[in-house]
Amino acid sequence: MSIASEIGLYREALVFLGTAGVIIPLMTRFRISPVVGFLVAGLLLGPHAIGRFADTFPPLGWITIRSQEAVDQLAELGVAFLLFTIGLELSLDRLWTMRRSVFGLGMAQVALTTAAIAVTAFAFGNPIDASLVIGACLALSSTAIVVQLLAEQHRLTSVAGRNIFGVLLAQDLAVVPILFLIVVFGEAGKGGSEAITLQTVLSGLGIAVIQAVAAISLIVGIGRVILRRLFRSVARTHNRELFMAAILFVVVGTSLITLAAGLSMALGAFLAGLLLAETEFRRQVEVDIEPFKGLLLGLFFISVGMRIDPASVAQHPVMLAMSVIGMTGLKAAVIALLARLFGLAWPVALEASLLLAGGGEFAFLVLSLAGSSGLTTPEVEQFMLLVASGTMLATPVLARMGRSLGQRSTRATALTDLPAETPEAIASRPLVIGGGRVGKLVCDVLAGEGYSCLVIDRDAELVARGRAEGRDIIFGDAQRPGILRKCGIETAPIVVVTLHDAAITEQVVTMLHRLRPDLPVIARARDADHAVRLFSMGAVQVIPEAFETGLDLAGVTLRRLGAPAEHTHALLETRREAMLRLLRSEPGPG
Repeated sequence: MSIASEIGLYREALVFLGTAGVIIPLMTRFRISPVVGFLVAGLLLGPHAIGRFADTFPPLGWITIRSQEAVDQLAELGVAFLLFTIGLELSLDRLWTMRRSVFGLGMAQVALTTAAIAVTAFAFGNPIDASLVIGACLALSSTAIVVQLLAEQHRLTSVAGRNIFGVLLAQDLAVVPILFLIVVFGEAGKGGSEAITLQTVLSGLGIAVIQAVAAISLIVGIGRVILRRLFRSVARTHNRELFMAAILFVVVGTSLITLAAGLSMALGAFLAGLLLAETEFRRQVEVDIEPFKGLLLGLFFISVGMRIDPASVAQHPVMLAMSVIGMTGLKAAVIALLARLFGLAWPVALEASLLLAGGGEFAFLVLSLAGSSGLTTPEVEQFMLLVASGTMLATPVLARMGRSLGQRSTRATALTDLPAETPEAIASRPLVIGGGRVGKLVCDVLAGEGYSCLVIDRDAELVARGRAEGRDIIFGDAQRPGILRKCGIETAPIVVVTLHDAAITEQVVTMLHRLRPDLPVIARARDADHAVRLFSMGAVQVIPEAFETGLDLAGVTLRRLGAPAEHTHALLETRREAMLRLLRSEPGPG
């Protein structure tokens, strides 16, 4: 293999990494959403912009991305990882509480928006089957863009955010019947109207739905049995690489199962996230998966930008602009009215309608399949792709408008309210790092006084026993800032470190002080020297094991010798305070 061809294998990866490492920080500096940055980068660096001149001026080939197919495959994984992390934020029980927004508001939105856009397309001279396909694909919104924008705004757990996600989930579930109808229409077009009957349609659709239900049941059934056991087995090794391999295996494996059943990869990954959300590994998985999700999702946004051909836009600028505005307005109006019918306050309904008004990534697949089936002409296919891409580019702007409207809905409530565990929900809880005998004793004493603690430990067996006893304990490495943030370190009132390992204790105390210098940290120390080091690292109180054991023995001895209990207690407190003052005054390690 020549050097030129070897370089060619990595050139596009280099362009993408350069985009993520250079362009996006610049966008962030100017307070521009990273989503917009990736979309614009894909537009500029794609085959329809700078890439168009790469053959004439070869050096431009070094800064362009040409392989749309390769980018699309990786981009689909990015969407799957995004839905996986959303699943981690929920659970099957919480999903059940969303049934009104998923099967009510969501399914109604898909049906009515499809009908409204189909009527409009038919009025512009498209055949009825092509109009229905256009309506179906444009009725769906971009899960990746909308959820990412909500996450950036910290609005996923708001009333609007929960209902928006319910609608997006309903749209994913609608993939199977939409794809099946395209196949049916395509066969009817090739074989004549007599080639297809209502019975054929219903039987085929029934088979597709059964296939989808079987795939979902397989994932949920097997996942409940093996996922917790799999991650406990891997966690016992204390090997981060193996833990990451297990996460990737689960995400990609479940995605491929749903893909084989005709569903989207994202739906399979979402189900896997739901199942892991019920385990003690949830927060550690969230932290480990974040870099993969961010990079691959960025690649998805680039792939959307790459599809926009400025030359095609220049051919019909007025018609394209009117179509983008018209589709966005029509879709927003339908969603807003439906949201009101389902009990959402007007500010929430308007925010949801604006965020869901754009097109989605599924439009590219549907339109491509419709074109290959002969349902749409190449010109119509390209025009509708531009409309979908234009509305997706407009989604960040619509999100800002929606956010301003959503700020007025702070006190608004929906008929369906989802109890979500957010950082705010655990803000007032003390954190205990280390779930062994000492940590358990601390939690029991605090619980007796009405304080509920969240415990973090990286011993999978200990965590499993604790959860079996009903304790609120999770698996996680407290040396990593991501885990501490997921557990609400920003607003926790106090942290107690009860770890036995002296070196890990020092690393945890240092990390806690770095994240929150004002946070009161109480730590367990092995001996006096260890206590001195912990004080110098930011702990406000340190309890040396040997010293406390000595004081306990002395107190028992004095009481056995007949010393009054009050005198003994006062004497031990005096000694304890004197020793702690001495330890605080000792210089730290230099």
